[in-house]
Amino acid sequence: MLKKKKYIVAVVGATGAVGNEMIATLVGRDFPVERLRLFASERSEGKIMEFKDAEIPVEALNEDSFNGIDIAFFSAGAERSKIWAPVAAKSGCVVVDNSSQWRMDPEVPLVVPEVNPHDLKWHKGIIANPNCSTIQMVVVLKPLHDSARIKRVVVTTFQSVSGTGQKAMDELLQQTTALLNFKEIKCNVYPYQIAFNVIPHIDKFLENGYTKEEMKMVNETKKILGDTSIRITATTVRVPVFRSHSESLNIETEKKLTADEVRAILSEAPGVIVYDAPDKNIYPLPIDAAGKDETYVGRIREDESIENGINMWIVADNLRKGAALNAVQIAEKLIEMA
Repeated sequence: MLKKKKYIVAVVGATGAVGNEMIATLVGRDFPVERLRLFASERSEGKIMEFKDAEIPVEALNEDSFNGIDIAFFSAGAERSKIWAPVAAKSGCVVVDNSSQWRMDPEVPLVVPEVNPHDLKWHKGIIANPNCSTIQMVVVLKPLHDSARIKRVVVTTFQSVSGTGQKAMDELLQQTTALLNFKEIKCNVYPYQIAFNVIPHIDKFLENGYTKEEMKMVNETKKILGDTSIRITATTVRVPVFRSHSESLNIETEKKLTADEVRAILSEAPGVIVYDAPDKNIYPLPIDAAGKDETYVGRIREDESIENGINMWIVADNLRKGAALNAVQIAEKLIEMA
């Protein structure tokens, strides 16, 4: 990508929850935007959205949409990315794609800037943004892996409904309101009631009994860390929280790390805040992380059931670091490396 003072930028899927967050992140980080173009489905065509002091109409995609665009942030689902990301790349545009479409493609780098920015060097026009639950985990795993080499990770996630999108957030609100007013609830987004409930089912079930979300965490983590020897197992759970994903991690390392050593390592890690004082009831909560850029880590303690084990609890805003922020950081790193 050519070094410029300002760039022509596109957001594809601009009207969705992540698309809105991408626009807000571009503003908040003062990204060098010369001109912003917004794309969404045909039904959103003509809708007016705000960017700084400008009102920008939403466009529908066509074969010529990406002519002259430098960077395109995609958050419109795997099917649209499969069709339109190659079109954009062929037009000379660099695509940062938030869907699952390109993540495990060996020709496409899967990047978290704090972890593997070097992989940006070999992109061919498309760069994949990892799964939200993977991103917050690897920013914590990377410095520990560098220090003591991770052998195994057991992760259980507690994922907010915003990970599914705006309709899921609306459904949680509607169900909660209905239940508190003793009215009948309706389930449209999830197979079961999500208000006052947890659902151990995110994405489709696979033949091995895991869900696609769980296997995304397994496979993406190995690709990002560049180490296929790490053993990883995941259970992903949807919880009645609007925003921010929480994760319980159990990590086994080759070299012994004490809880204090882990705190010291993570306190120096980019994008991580150690928020850990149980005696004062200080530990990460979804409401703490909502609207924040960092990944919060707490409940750090040694696993007394194995020789070299650590338990911890991590929380991050899935719409920010888990999606929009990481995508914008990728573009910032590309500009820095140009």
